[in-house]
Amino acid sequence: MAAFLALLRGINVGGQKKVPMADLKAEFTAQGFAGVVTYIQTGNIWFRAPGANAAAIASALERSFGFPIPVFLLTRDEFKTIAAANPFIGQPGVDLAHLHLTLLAAPPEPAAIEQLAKVDANRERVAVSGRAVYLHCPDGYGRAKLNNNFLEARLGVPATTRN
Repeated sequence: MAAFLALLRGINVGGQKKVPMADLKAEFTAQGFAGVVTYIQTGNIWFRAPGANAAAIASALERSFGFPIPVFLLTRDEFKTIAAANPFIGQPGVDLAHLHLTLLAAPPEPAAIEQLAKVDANRERVAVSGRAVYLHCPDGYGRAKLNNNFLEARLGVPATTRN
């Protein structure tokens, strides 16, 4: 069986769309997934399965929890490749605590990437590779201009961000 990482967008943020991790784990197990592990209240779920489909998982979650939950799905190998490719790791003055990954539902259009590169984001830096948007936010993500909503709007692709 393959190992997968599901990233759920927009749950347990600011008291909205609450999904207890025990209930989430039970739902993934009920869908037939094995070795289900959640990470705190983040909506990050590791599991094993012969195959997985983000749309099918999202549909089951909406039936169970009563609201739509976007699901971004990666295999373990895809996740390792994306994490290892972060161009900001190891650069002088880069604190790992200020690095973030925005995962896109699909690669953005080249023209959208070109427009993003022209944005004045002060000290924030961005790099796009396929479905991955790497962010360095030295002043913290809470005040970042290049936040998830900004990237979704500029790139025209649904996204979720993790640190």
